[in-house]
Amino acid sequence: MQNFIIAPSLLAADFARLGEEAEAVLKAGADFLHLDIMDNHYVPNLTFGPMVCEALRKYGIKAPIDVHLMTRPVDRLITEFAKAGANYITFHPESSDHIDRSLSLIKSHGCKAGLAFNPATSLEILPYVVDKIDLILLMSVNPGFGGQQFIPMTIQKLQKTRAFIAESGKDILLSIDGGIKPDNIYEVAKAGADMFVTGSALFSQPDYAKVILKMREELKKVK
Repeated sequence: MQNFIIAPSLLAADFARLGEEAEAVLKAGADFLHLDIMDNHYVPNLTFGPMVCEALRKYGIKAPIDVHLMTRPVDRLITEFAKAGANYITFHPESSDHIDRSLSLIKSHGCKAGLAFNPATSLEILPYVVDKIDLILLMSVNPGFGGQQFIPMTIQKLQKTRAFIAESGKDILLSIDGGIKPDNIYEVAKAGADMFVTGSALFSQPDYAKVILKMREELKKVK
């Protein structure tokens, strides 16, 4: 069976208890932790900085931390998050003046490098940087806020991206972020995703393990 990854977004967690929340979702069966980094410039919201990532490591979090930079510019933050303990660092192509250089910078720090694409952003740059990416993140909502509804056209984009990855022969994770919940995770996985960022659908419920179990049950149906 395919190795699916569930990555709760701490954007939807209780900020006053972030360490406890991170620990709780991991104990409930999550694989990664996802940090949505927003700067109030690239997107209209302001969230975490590298100190939060570092604090999670000091708290004792050992799981992979997947950092999604919704910021402009990105290079300085790449270095700071790498030092703070990030494992994956992903940015949007339009937020870097030199995409290849930014990807190389991530790799130089020993982190996995990713590119994120907004719902209406073309995938046309992928063939030129495929040798430097470990993760492709497709946004299924417009970035900036949690709790939005999944954009259906993302299914076609997932299928196209999965075909590109297969043709490339590279070991690249295909992640999806936005509106992911037990009700649609099967359809999204069937379209090609293997990593699922979930926020309010998980943290809004009292029993995290129950939600993750429902997601795992849906994923088991994917052939």
